[in-house]
Amino acid sequence: MTRILATPTQLAEARAARAEYRAGAVAPTSGVAHGLVQANLISVPADWAYDVLLYGQRNPQACPVLEVLDAGTTESLLAPGSDLRTDIPKYRVWREGELAEEPTDASAAWEEHPDLVSFLIGCSFTFEAGLVDAGIEIRHQTLGRNVPMYRTSRACAPAGRLTGELVVSMRPLPGDRVAEAVQISGRYPAVHGAPVHVGDAAGLGIADVQAPDFGDAPEIRTGEVPVFWACGVTPQAATWRRSHRSRSRTPPATCSSPTYPTRTTWCEKAGPGPADCRARPAPVGLGPATLPWHPAEERPGAEQPDHPHRSRRNPDWGDGRHA
Repeated sequence: MTRILATPTQLAEARAARAEYRAGAVAPTSGVAHGLVQANLISVPADWAYDVLLYGQRNPQACPVLEVLDAGTTESLLAPGSDLRTDIPKYRVWREGELAEEPTDASAAWEEHPDLVSFLIGCSFTFEAGLVDAGIEIRHQTLGRNVPMYRTSRACAPAGRLTGELVVSMRPLPGDRVAEAVQISGRYPAVHGAPVHVGDAAGLGIADVQAPDFGDAPEIRTGEVPVFWACGVTPQAATWRRSHRSRSRTPPATCSSPTYPTRTTWCEKAGPGPADCRARPAPVGLGPATLPWHPAEERPGAEQPDHPHRSRRNPDWGDGRHA
């Protein structure tokens, strides 16, 4: 069994990125902390947490839950020393079904709702490192833009008070590299895995690929094919959708902004959003195995120290120590 940890250089890059965001820097995080795990954030009051967790469990490709923090906790186990309130480039705060503000520091949201339960949802920016390493261009990185994201007509499985449609991100790729990109991204099931659609956007109910719902318009060149992956904005969109339908039951929610891939640099192990964990592709033919290693995990089966805020992991991943 192989354990993959972040290198000192990777850890330093992830921590530096979080420090910049904490100081107020606002920029897309695609390409930041290469090889580390990135995540989207959604934080809801404790009485909504089960709904969000169940929504993620029923829609695992769109909502791969990497970590669930205890109510009120703001430090991720995937990135010791991190602060979910400040270490993301930009947030969206929703109240009474309406977007209330887009701050770069969400501390006030936790002061207003000290019981917020935070979910870190795997982000596709993670597997972009594998594509880049294979020589596949990531166009939005080249242009210094954010990845385009779209609401689709594909319904997600409802859970409790949450309903909604799948949200996807899109990357234009040369036709002869699509199969390779599918294989590479498919080895990262904990950050959305393989694409959900290749080709005509109309197949997803997207009317105009040049008019994304989030992010920036794409540049698609001759010979390129649009490739769509499930996106971690999906659970946020579900929360917004429910909020607009029934404002009397609207949950105050704090989310990473889809406009600024708040794919947080979370992982001090070798993975961002930025986490301090390293992205680890699952061996071909095996189930999910992309969870980052925790530094305390000295060997498979090693006894772990008690932690007051240790999260529950997806049972399919066990404790993250399998290969």
